[in-house]
Amino acid sequence: MDFLYSLYDALVSINVPNDKARAVVDAMERDMATHLAIKTDLDSLRLATKSDVTLLRRDTESGFLAVRKDMQALEVGLRKDMETLGVVLRKDMEAQGSQIVIRLGALIVVVAGLLLGAIQLGA
Repeated sequence: MDFLYSLYDALVSINVPNDKARAVVDAMERDMATHLAIKTDLDSLRLATKSDVTLLRRDTESGFLAVRKDMQALEVGLRKDMETLGVVLRKDMEAQGSQIVIRLGALIVVVAGLLLGAIQLGA
C-alpha cells in the first residue's frame, strides 16, 4: 500500500490533478487486487495443492489395493479353473486310452482269427 501512496504523491508532484491521480491509484489498486498474487495467496494455493496431492495419493493407493485384490481373486479363480480342466483332460485321456486298448485287442483277435483261418485253408 505504501507504493500506492508514493505513486499518488509522485503524480501530484508533477501537476497531475488530484482526481486524476486518485483515479490512477484506484485503477492500479483494482488491477493489483485482481491480477497479482500476494504471498498469502501463494501460501493458500500451496496448502490447497498439497492437500489435493495428498487426497490424490490416498485415492490412487486405495485404487491400486482394489485392483490388486481383484487380480488375486482372478488368479484364484483361474487356478481352480485350470485344475478342473486338468482333471477333465486326464479323465478324457484315460477314457481314450481305454478305448484304444479295447480296439487294438479286438483288432488282434480279428487278425489272429484270419491268420488261423488262412492256415487251416492252406493245410
